[in-house]
Formats: sequence, C-alpha cells, structure tokens
Amino acid sequence: MAVSFAHLPVLADPVLEAFAGLPGQPSGAGEGPGLLLDCTLGGGGHSALLLAAHPRLRLIGLDRDPAARAAAAERLAPFGDRAMIQAANFADFTPPAPLVGVLADLGVSSPQLDEPTRGFSFRAPGPLDMRMDPQRGETAAELIDRLGESELADLIHSYGEERLSRRIARRLVAERPWAGSGRSTADLAYAVAGCFPPKARHGRIHPATRTFQALRIAVNDELGALDHLLAEAPDWLVPGGLLAVISFHSLEDRRVKTAFLSDPRLERLTRKPLVASEEEEQANPRSRSAKLRVARRVA
Repeated sequence: MAVSFAHLPVLADPVLEAFAGLPGQPSGAGEGPGLLLDCTLGGGGHSALLLAAHPRLRLIGLDRDPAARAAAAERLAPFGDRAMIQAANFADFTPPAPLVGVLADLGVSSPQLDEPTRGFSFRAPGPLDMRMDPQRGETAAELIDRLGESELADLIHSYGEERLSRRIARRLVAERPWAGSGRSTADLAYAVAGCFPPKARHGRIHPATRTFQALRIAVNDELGALDHLLAEAPDWLVPGGLLAVISFHSLEDRRVKTAFLSDPRLERLTRKPLVASEEEEQANPRSRSAKLRVARRVA
C-alpha cells in the first residue's frame, strides 16, 4: 500500500519558498530547533522536502489514512526522530508545543483517488465508502440512506455547488438502499448522470463530479475540520510563525482567504494564491486546481 502513495507533492517549490523564513531559521539551515505541523501528511512528500531544507527542524505529521502513514513512515525514515507520525485528524489535534509553522494540503490525494476500493472516484467501480479513515465513521452509502431527500439535496448543493441537486437527491432516495446493496461508485455515477440532459452528460467534467465531491466532504466533515484549523492554528504559532494552506476548490479557498483577511492574529503574505507553473501542471495534472495561501502570526 505504501507504494501506491508514491506521488508528487503539489506546489513543492512554492511551499519551500513560503517556509524559507521560519522563525529562528532565517538562513534555511536552521539556527535553532523548531516544530512544524503537517496537518495532512499523505505520503510525506511535503514533509520530506521541509525536513531536508531545514536540518534542525522537527515535524509532526498527521493523517487518518493508515496507508498514507505507512508510506510516509518509509519516506521519512532517513530523518529519524525529527519526524513524528500520528494517526489523527487535525480537527481533533492540539500540538504539544508552540509551532514555527503549520501546513495543510487539503482534499483527497491522487493515490486515494486511484485506489478503487476507497470509493472516492467513479473511474473504476468500487464500494461507496469515501472515508479518509476506512475504519471509522459513516460511509457515503450509509449517509445517502440516512438523510431525508431535502437534507441530501441541500448537502449536494452546498458542498458540490450542484444546480441539479434536488433532482439528484430525489433519484438517490428513490433507489435506496445503497448500503449493503452491492452497488458501486459506478452505479452511483450512472444514477447521477441520468439526472442530466443528454447533451450535458458528455462534457469536460463528468456530471457526477460535484455530487461525489459533496458526499466526500460530508463523510469526512472536511469543511468543519478546516474551519477548526483556521480558528485554532494562529494560537498554535510562535510570533512570526507561518500558516500555509493548499486548497483545491472554491469552498475551501474562500474560507482560507476570508480567515487570512479578517483574523487580527494573522498577516496575509499572499494577496493572490500561488498556483502551479506550466511545467508542474504538465508533470502533475492534479496541481492545476491547487491554490496556496500563506499568512504569518503577528506578535
């Protein structure tokens, strides 16, 4: 499973640039030890780059996904006890000491999307799961079966920004049960696509994309976790500490932008989000929607 997480970290160069001036480490070589939190460890790509760039930096990496933690443990092994990996959701985490930096790479990773058994994607049939932690919580199928039609429509509209949410919810409720039925992500995608006019079923974006996004966000309470992070992280940071967030859709980016503008504890360092270069987009298509915003903790 660790091999499946061997992927390129998005916006690697902008992340390194953003964290070049960590408090107490102006040269990048490190004048004093500091503790950085990687809220979304994944395969450990960003963490490995930051530990290599700052030789005296220590790091805590959080991830709910056991496959991600296994891959990260292998990737970060050369850094010894400078890297500490924990099975945790950053929404439930309190750091053990003040931090010089916090990094969050939001959303689902490419290896998770590419693994059909996780249920995040409809590119290949898989169970209707979508949980970041496959051992805990409600699956997407169970969520669809539990919610009323109006609640489900509101969820798809709010989290997926899907204009046909009511029609989609009506069909999904009519085809219950989904949990325990043996139907797959491909069946769900087919049901959603059937709610669209024929001409709209063959566009650049698959008609089920927004519904899948909405269900995934709800299953993992992704926006609730982000709101918690934006509210709490500034207090975790030492003066001059850095908070950097990579988002992949407008629901996330709007929250980050608003927090960085309105929070008196933070000084916004990026007026506009940093995005991938043309070269990175070609090498890593996932980076096309990535946006990095950075803020500094004021005294």
